[in-house]
Amino acid sequence: MILTPTLLWLLVGSLLCLAELFLPTAFVAFMMGLSAFAVAGCSLVLPYVNLQILLWMVFSTVFVLLSRRLIPKGTARAIADSQEAKTLTEIPPGEVGRVIYEGNSWQARCEDTNAAIPPNQNVIVVGRKGTTLIVLPEKLLHS
Repeated sequence: MILTPTLLWLLVGSLLCLAELFLPTAFVAFMMGLSAFAVAGCSLVLPYVNLQILLWMVFSTVFVLLSRRLIPKGTARAIADSQEAKTLTEIPPGEVGRVIYEGNSWQARCEDTNAAIPPNQNVIVVGRKGTTLIVLPEKLLHS
């Protein structure tokens, strides 16, 4: 089998698109693969390999930059004020325990350093420091 430039670009494009499945690169490899497919089409009328490589680099740059405009800007979701959670373990005064918040187990510390919160109690999430939630006992807020 003779490897023509068109077949080579199709092979390179396929490999780059498949690489995105196994090594996620924020669609960079995928866009470079699409660029190789575009160059495969152009190679039918442009027989110069140097020009094809230059065209692939230009297409890749343009496709990657255009794809950045299509991907929505993700912002870290902040914890809303006064969300409910439930303690899984006791939270001793000034120490950490575990709470269930939005279906996940989180490390939690009571904002009131003098109060201990027993297990299976409703608490209110008032903030977050890193991966530790800051909580207050629900009964403290309702009294």
